[in-house]
Amino acid sequence: MKKLFSEENNIPHLKKASVSDIPILLELEKTVSGTDVYSPMLEENEWKEELKNSEVYLIEKNGAVAGNLSYERKNDDYIHITGLVVIPTFQRQGVARKVLTSLLEKFKNIKRIDLAAHPDNYRALKLYQSLGFAVESLKENYYGDGEPRLILSLTKKQLNNKDSSLF
Repeated sequence: MKKLFSEENNIPHLKKASVSDIPILLELEKTVSGTDVYSPMLEENEWKEELKNSEVYLIEKNGAVAGNLSYERKNDDYIHITGLVVIPTFQRQGVARKVLTSLLEKFKNIKRIDLAAHPDNYRALKLYQSLGFAVESLKENYYGDGEPRLILSLTKKQLNNKDSSLF
Protein backbone atom coordinates (compact mmCIF):
# COMPACT_ATOMS: atom_id res chain seq x y z
CA MET A 1 0.00 0.00 0.00
CA LYS A 2 1.23 3.46 -0.84
CA LYS A 3 2.23 5.91 1.85
CA LEU A 4 -0.68 8.32 2.42
CA PHE A 5 1.02 11.18 4.21
CA SER A 6 4.13 13.26 3.69
CA GLU A 7 5.32 16.66 4.88
CA GLU A 8 7.56 17.30 1.86
CA ASN A 9 6.69 20.05 -0.61
CA ASN A 10 6.76 19.04 -4.27
CA ILE A 11 4.71 19.38 -7.43
CA PRO A 12 1.78 16.94 -7.44
CA HIS A 13 1.15 14.50 -10.26
CA LEU A 14 -1.75 12.24 -11.18
CA LYS A 15 -1.91 8.47 -11.43
CA LYS A 16 -4.96 6.78 -12.92
CA ALA A 17 -6.73 4.79 -10.21
CA SER A 18 -8.02 1.24 -10.58
CA VAL A 19 -10.10 -1.18 -8.54
CA SER A 20 -6.92 -2.22 -6.71
CA ASP A 21 -6.69 1.38 -5.39
CA ILE A 22 -10.08 1.26 -3.64
CA PRO A 23 -8.52 0.74 -0.16
CA ILE A 24 -6.44 3.91 -0.69
CA LEU A 25 -9.49 5.84 -1.96
CA LEU A 26 -11.45 4.77 1.12
CA GLU A 27 -8.62 5.94 3.40
CA LEU A 28 -8.49 9.29 1.60
CA GLU A 29 -12.22 9.82 2.08
CA LYS A 30 -11.97 9.00 5.78
CA THR A 31 -9.46 11.83 6.28
CA VAL A 32 -12.02 14.42 5.18
CA SER A 33 -15.24 12.86 6.48
CA GLY A 34 -17.12 14.01 9.54
CA THR A 35 -18.17 17.46 8.37
CA ASP A 36 -21.38 18.70 6.78
CA VAL A 37 -19.46 20.31 3.91
CA TYR A 38 -18.31 17.05 2.33
CA SER A 39 -20.19 13.84 1.59
CA PRO A 40 -17.51 11.11 1.54
CA MET A 41 -17.68 7.84 -0.36
CA LEU A 42 -16.93 5.30 2.36
CA GLU A 43 -18.23 2.12 0.74
CA GLU A 44 -16.31 -0.13 -1.65
CA ASN A 45 -19.38 -0.41 -3.90
CA GLU A 46 -19.52 3.38 -4.30
CA TRP A 47 -15.93 3.38 -5.56
CA LYS A 48 -16.53 0.47 -7.90
CA GLU A 49 -19.38 2.45 -9.45
CA GLU A 50 -17.29 5.63 -9.59
CA LEU A 51 -14.42 3.79 -11.31
CA LYS A 52 -16.89 2.35 -13.81
CA ASN A 53 -18.54 5.69 -14.65
CA SER A 54 -15.75 8.22 -14.18
CA GLU A 55 -12.06 8.86 -14.65
CA VAL A 56 -10.47 8.59 -11.20
CA TYR A 57 -6.93 9.71 -10.39
CA LEU A 58 -4.80 9.54 -7.28
CA ILE A 59 -2.98 12.79 -6.59
CA GLU A 60 0.60 12.01 -5.63
CA LYS A 61 3.17 14.33 -4.15
CA ASN A 62 6.69 13.19 -3.17
CA GLY A 63 5.70 9.55 -3.49
CA ALA A 64 2.77 9.94 -1.11
CA VAL A 65 -0.91 9.95 -2.00
CA ALA A 66 -2.20 13.45 -1.30
CA GLY A 67 -5.76 13.07 -2.57
CA ASN A 68 -7.93 12.10 -5.49
CA LEU A 69 -9.70 13.68 -8.43
CA SER A 70 -12.54 12.22 -10.44
CA TYR A 71 -14.63 13.45 -13.34
CA GLU A 72 -17.22 12.11 -15.71
CA ARG A 73 -17.32 12.99 -19.37
CA LYS A 74 -21.05 13.46 -19.98
CA ASN A 75 -20.59 14.07 -23.72
CA ASP A 76 -18.08 15.65 -26.11
CA ASP A 77 -18.82 19.13 -24.75
CA TYR A 78 -19.47 18.52 -21.07
CA ILE A 79 -17.35 17.37 -18.10
CA HIS A 80 -18.70 16.98 -14.56
CA ILE A 81 -16.10 16.96 -11.77
CA THR A 82 -17.45 14.29 -9.45
CA GLY A 83 -14.85 14.57 -6.71
CA LEU A 84 -11.76 16.33 -5.47
CA VAL A 85 -10.18 15.44 -2.14
CA VAL A 86 -6.91 16.69 -0.72
CA ILE A 87 -6.05 15.20 2.66
CA PRO A 88 -5.50 17.70 5.49
CA THR A 89 -1.71 17.18 5.51
CA PHE A 90 -1.52 18.53 1.93
CA GLN A 91 -4.17 21.24 2.12
CA ARG A 92 -3.16 24.88 1.70
CA GLN A 93 -0.16 23.91 -0.46
CA GLY A 94 -1.70 24.61 -3.87
CA VAL A 95 -2.34 20.93 -4.64
CA ALA A 96 -6.03 21.35 -5.53
CA ARG A 97 -5.28 24.48 -7.59
CA LYS A 98 -2.56 22.69 -9.57
CA VAL A 99 -4.78 19.68 -10.23
CA LEU A 100 -7.77 21.79 -11.29
CA THR A 101 -5.62 24.03 -13.47
CA SER A 102 -4.29 20.93 -15.19
CA LEU A 103 -7.81 19.59 -15.71
CA LEU A 104 -8.95 22.91 -17.18
CA GLU A 105 -5.99 22.93 -19.54
CA LYS A 106 -6.66 19.36 -20.62
CA PHE A 107 -10.28 20.23 -21.39
CA LYS A 108 -9.78 23.79 -22.62
CA ASN A 109 -11.91 23.07 -25.70
CA ILE A 110 -14.83 21.62 -23.72
CA LYS A 111 -17.86 23.92 -23.66
CA ARG A 112 -18.93 23.19 -20.07
CA ILE A 113 -17.28 21.93 -16.89
CA ASP A 114 -19.26 21.84 -13.67
CA LEU A 115 -19.13 20.57 -10.10
CA ALA A 116 -21.08 20.61 -6.84
CA ALA A 117 -19.83 22.16 -3.60
CA HIS A 118 -21.35 22.75 -0.20
CA PRO A 119 -22.29 26.43 0.36
CA ASP A 120 -20.28 26.43 3.61
CA ASN A 121 -17.11 25.02 2.04
CA TYR A 122 -15.63 28.51 1.79
CA ARG A 123 -12.07 27.52 0.87
CA ALA A 124 -13.24 25.28 -1.97
CA LEU A 125 -15.68 27.90 -3.26
CA LYS A 126 -12.95 30.56 -3.18
CA LEU A 127 -10.66 28.27 -5.19
CA TYR A 128 -13.32 27.35 -7.76
CA GLN A 129 -14.36 30.97 -8.25
CA SER A 130 -10.74 32.09 -8.57
CA LEU A 131 -10.44 29.65 -11.49
CA GLY A 132 -13.50 31.13 -13.19
CA PHE A 133 -16.30 28.89 -11.96
CA ALA A 134 -19.56 30.74 -11.33
CA VAL A 135 -22.43 29.72 -9.05
CA GLU A 136 -25.26 28.53 -11.26
CA SER A 137 -27.82 27.14 -8.81
CA LEU A 138 -28.51 25.72 -5.36
CA LYS A 139 -29.74 22.13 -5.05
CA GLU A 140 -31.19 20.90 -1.76
CA ASN A 141 -30.14 17.41 -0.56
CA TYR A 142 -27.96 16.96 -3.65
CA TYR A 143 -26.17 13.79 -2.48
CA GLY A 144 -28.99 12.52 -0.29
CA ASP A 145 -27.08 13.55 2.84
CA GLY A 146 -29.59 16.25 3.81
CA GLU A 147 -27.15 19.00 2.84
CA PRO A 148 -27.49 21.54 0.01
CA ARG A 149 -24.91 21.97 -2.74
CA LEU A 150 -24.10 24.84 -5.04
CA ILE A 151 -23.67 23.93 -8.69
CA LEU A 152 -20.74 25.85 -10.15
CA SER A 153 -19.99 25.90 -13.85
CA LEU A 154 -17.30 27.06 -16.19
CA THR A 155 -18.13 27.61 -19.82
CA LYS A 156 -15.75 27.64 -22.78
CA LYS A 157 -15.43 31.42 -22.84
CA GLN A 158 -14.40 31.31 -19.15
CA LEU A 159 -11.80 28.53 -19.37
CA ASN A 160 -8.28 29.44 -18.29
CA ASN A 161 -5.38 28.48 -20.55
CA LYS A 162 -2.83 27.63 -17.87
CA ASP A 163 0.25 25.54 -18.46
CA SER A 164 0.25 22.11 -16.84
CA SER A 165 1.81 18.70 -17.15
CA LEU A 166 -0.28 16.52 -14.82
CA PHE A 167 -2.28 14.68 -17.49
